[in-house]
Amino acid sequence: MKNKKIAVFFPGIGYHNDKPLLYYARKLAAEAGYEDCKNINYTSKPKKIRGDKEKMKESFETLYREADEALRGIRFDDYDDILFISKSIGTAIAVSYCEKNAVKNVRHILYTPLEETFNVIKEPEKLNAIAFIGSADPWSDPLKVVDMAEGYGIPIHLYEGANHSLETDDTLNNIRILEDVMEKSKSRINS
Repeated sequence: MKNKKIAVFFPGIGYHNDKPLLYYARKLAAEAGYEDCKNINYTSKPKKIRGDKEKMKESFETLYREADEALRGIRFDDYDDILFISKSIGTAIAVSYCEKNAVKNVRHILYTPLEETFNVIKEPEKLNAIAFIGSADPWSDPLKVVDMAEGYGIPIHLYEGANHSLETDDTLNNIRILEDVMEKSKSRINS
């Protein structure tokens, strides 16, 4: 019987599914045989939430409800291989969704996770993930995120001088970073 695969993409608030990290990750998933792909698209557009824990919590709850609605009807038990690829606040939504809905055997790729991502983890021993963050990410304390990820046994890759989009002021360096991130993502997708 054929291995049935699904990949779900959880964007950030201002980082939609056609931006480089999610765009190329989706292409890698397609190359790896993920025929079923689901892009979460949020209709809510929260603003001015950076640094405001209350607004971040409200935004998370609103966007989580939208993701939950978008995934309603998908029977994850029907899949042999489940991949969740997420960015920013989408990382917290993806992890929380798995835990709240008891979705098992998911492999996660977490692009620029927030501290909130690690705060929603209830069963770290069950979280099969890899993460990526920039040292100049203004949306979180990158070193704290690295410590939190490592505390949960999640391999995390830190890119010096990179921002929340894993980009720097040097275009060629950005291409090298993107290539490295995609190589590591491909390895996780194909594992």
